[in-house]
Amino acid sequence: MYSIGYDLGSSSIKAALVETATGKSVSVINEPNVEMGMIAVQNGWAEQHPDDWWKHICTATKRLISENDIDPKKITGIGISYQMHGLVVVDKDGRPLRNSIIWCDSRAVEVGQKAFDDLGNAKCAEQLLNSPANFTASKLKWVKENEPQLYERIYKFMLPGDYVAYKLSDTICSTISGLSEGIFWDFKKNAIADWLLDYYGIDEDLVPEVKDTFSVQGKVSKEGAAASGLAEGTPILYRAGDQPNNALSLNVFNPGEVAATGGTSGVMYAITDNLSVKESARVNNFAHVNYTVKNTRIGKMACINGAGIMYRWLMNNLKVASYEEMNELAASAPVGSDGVTIHPFGNGAERVLNNKTIGTRMANINLNNHDKAHLCRAALEGIAFSFVYGMEIMKTDGIKPQVIRAGNDNLFRSDIFSDTIATLIGQEIEIYNTTGAIGAARACVLHKGDFDTFGKQIIDNDYVMGFAPSKDIQAYKSAYEKWKNELEQLLRTKND
Repeated sequence: MYSIGYDLGSSSIKAALVETATGKSVSVINEPNVEMGMIAVQNGWAEQHPDDWWKHICTATKRLISENDIDPKKITGIGISYQMHGLVVVDKDGRPLRNSIIWCDSRAVEVGQKAFDDLGNAKCAEQLLNSPANFTASKLKWVKENEPQLYERIYKFMLPGDYVAYKLSDTICSTISGLSEGIFWDFKKNAIADWLLDYYGIDEDLVPEVKDTFSVQGKVSKEGAAASGLAEGTPILYRAGDQPNNALSLNVFNPGEVAATGGTSGVMYAITDNLSVKESARVNNFAHVNYTVKNTRIGKMACINGAGIMYRWLMNNLKVASYEEMNELAASAPVGSDGVTIHPFGNGAERVLNNKTIGTRMANINLNNHDKAHLCRAALEGIAFSFVYGMEIMKTDGIKPQVIRAGNDNLFRSDIFSDTIATLIGQEIEIYNTTGAIGAARACVLHKGDFDTFGKQIIDNDYVMGFAPSKDIQAYKSAYEKWKNELEQLLRTKND
C-alpha cells in the first residue's frame, strides 16, 4: 500500500509516492517543468490563480500513478503541505473569486500594523501570539476595503492547502494549525479569534470548518477522482503549512528541536511548549502540527524571504551553470569574502526586520581585487548570517536549540553555508535527504498516533550527514559582526 503527498509551493508542485509500511520513497516528481510564475500588478504584490495549482496537482498525480504502474486503489491516504499565509476566496459554488494573494505579497502590511496598534501589542501577543501583520486575516481585510463588491460574494476563505483539499474532496475545512498561521486563532480561548474578526468587520461564517491535523479531513469525490486519477473515496489524512510540515518531515515535534529550510525563503522553525511571547512582531508563532489544548506545541519561526531566491538570482545574472559551480567558486574565497557583504533582503517586506523592505545590498566591492567568487561566497554568507540573526531573535524569546535538522536542499548542500550557521549558533546541523512532499505522504500514518515509528522511518531512510561547528570560530564571528553592523546601519537609514 502507498500514501501520496503534495507540497504546494509558489514555484512548483512536488508530489511524492511512499510505501506506507516502511516510509520508503518510491518516486518524487515536480510539476510544471518550469517554475510557476507570479502575477505582480504592483510592486510588493504577488498572486497566483488557485486553479493553476489544481491543474499541476492533477498532472503530477496522474504521472505518479502511470510512471510507477500503481493501482490507484492501493493509495490509502493523502497528505497535503502548502505555501503558508495565502488567501483563497470562493463563492457559494466553490469557484475562486480572484487570484490568491500569496505569502510574499506585502500589500496588507499597513492593515496588520494598524490592527496591532489599535488592538494592543500585549493582547495580540498574549492571545494571537503574533502581530496580525501581513497574514491571511489582514489580506482578507484588504480585500474587504479595496474590493468590496467582490468581498460581498465570498462564501468562504481558504488557505492554499484547503483549496487543493476542497478540489479533491468537495469538502471545505481547515485546521487549528492552518487558522493560527492566518492569525485567526485565539490561543487563550482556544477558539476562533472573534474579536479580531469583529475589528476587521469579517463575518465568522466565512471561516472554514475546523478538522484535526491528523484525521480523515475528507474523501476524494467523484469529480476529484476523475480530474486527478485517484480512486474515489481515498481519504485526506493530513494537511499543514509548508514550514510546520518541513519540521514534521525532519522529525521535529518537541521543545528544543529546530528545523531549518533553505528554499526560496529561509526559515528557522523551533518548537516550544511555552505560550509566552516577547517577539510577536519579528517572529511568527503558530500551532505546530501536534498542538492540542493538553499538548502545547508552538512552532516559533524566523523567516527570511530573501534566501534561495538571492542565490538563484546571482546564478542567473553571473551566468554560472549550476549551484555546484557557484559553491566551488565560493570555496576559493576566504571566510568573510575579503570584506564583500551581501544583505539578501530583496524579496519583499522582511518580518525579522519588523516588516521593513530594504532590498538587497551588495557592498565593499573593490573592482580591482574582487570577482564573482567573492560575490558567491558573500551571498552564501549573507543568507547564512540572516539565519543566525533570526536565531538570535528567537533565543531572546526563550528558544534553546538542542537539535537542528535541515533538508538536503541547495543551500544546505553547501559546506560554506552549513558550516557558517553551525559555527555561529554552536550546534551541529543534521542533514536529511527528504522533502516536504515525502513528509506529507508519511504523515498519513499519524492519524493512528504512532510518532515513534514515524520518526524511525525518517532516521532509517533519510539521514545524510552532520555539520559540526568549526573550531576556528573567530573568523566567522568577525565576518558576522561586520555584516550585522552594516545591517543595523541600513535599518537606521530606513527609519530616517
